[in-house]
Amino acid sequence: MAKMVQQLALPAARVKSRPLEIVSRFWSWLFLLLLLLFFSLTGPGFFSFLNLQSIANDMALALLMSLGQTFVIIAAGIDLSTGFTMGFAAVIEAVVLNALVGRLPLGLGLALPLSILIALGVGTLPGLVNGILIGRLRVPPFIATLGMYGIARGLGFIFSGGGQPVSVQTPGVGDIGNGYLLYYHPAVGFSWLHAPLLPPGARPRDLISILPFPLIVAIVAFLLCYWLLSRTRFGRHTYALGGAPEAARRAGIPVARQTLKLYMLSAFLASVAGVLYVLRFTNGDANAGDPLLLDSIAAVVIGGASLFGGEGTMVGTLIGTLIIYVIQNGLVIIGIDPYWQFVAIGAVIILAVLMDQAKARVLNR
Repeated sequence: MAKMVQQLALPAARVKSRPLEIVSRFWSWLFLLLLLLFFSLTGPGFFSFLNLQSIANDMALALLMSLGQTFVIIAAGIDLSTGFTMGFAAVIEAVVLNALVGRLPLGLGLALPLSILIALGVGTLPGLVNGILIGRLRVPPFIATLGMYGIARGLGFIFSGGGQPVSVQTPGVGDIGNGYLLYYHPAVGFSWLHAPLLPPGARPRDLISILPFPLIVAIVAFLLCYWLLSRTRFGRHTYALGGAPEAARRAGIPVARQTLKLYMLSAFLASVAGVLYVLRFTNGDANAGDPLLLDSIAAVVIGGASLFGGEGTMVGTLIGTLIIYVIQNGLVIIGIDPYWQFVAIGAVIILAVLMDQAKARVLNR
């Protein structure tokens, strides 16, 4: 009789826990929708096309770093060096570009892609070292990447000549980083890649710029990382490494090599962010990525990844990054002191951890 009562109670318990399971799984989506609704009602102009595009463009660099961080965190690691890896790559890009312009034929047309390749190559080296330390020498990820944090920071200051931003005076660099894919003006229609020449009497303020270049790079990187994580053996090995590293090793997964690839990918994406920083702000600053480090980790956690590994998605990271930058933008629009952004984002991180624990309890019932 007792067994029969227990069997009858199980479906009822599942039905009761079903709403909790849904909320715990998709709370970040619901929270983002609530934020959009709140700021659209309280912040004048928040829900305009220009402001939403501005939010997306502002989050492009952080998203690039968050994508690399997602791979590492799913594999039960963490990369504390990405912020200064980004700054190091930005400094290298600016220094090399300044050195090459005027010394090569075709000017910027040859110097820019060459300097970008050098910056990406040099910027990936911290990831190579991290991967060797963690994958081969079994140094804990926190310690290895914390040490690389200091090394990349110091090298960035050294190559910049004392920590001052390296200015890039070459004409056209800022036009690339601040350009758009498409422009529209009612008087002339659409124009690709460059703003159209307006006829006499046309108002410049009616010009609409669509899809900034940094955002396009971030979107392409997101799609590639989404495919890599969810559709390839590399992604399956990443989940296996975070979920059960010993079982992954016994299954024949090359754990050390996989770890090396993960940290090199994280450093590469941070270097891409550093290159975009130079193109957008026309200088290489060793501190460029420092404010984005915690944002990148927070975005992954808010997006549903577990710091214990084995769980997380690229879509979740995208939602987490959006939440952070919607909060930052919305608080500014409604006139709240910018310092409250840190309080709000910190509270959201704690909420994300609580939701992760609630989800674990619901699923283990």
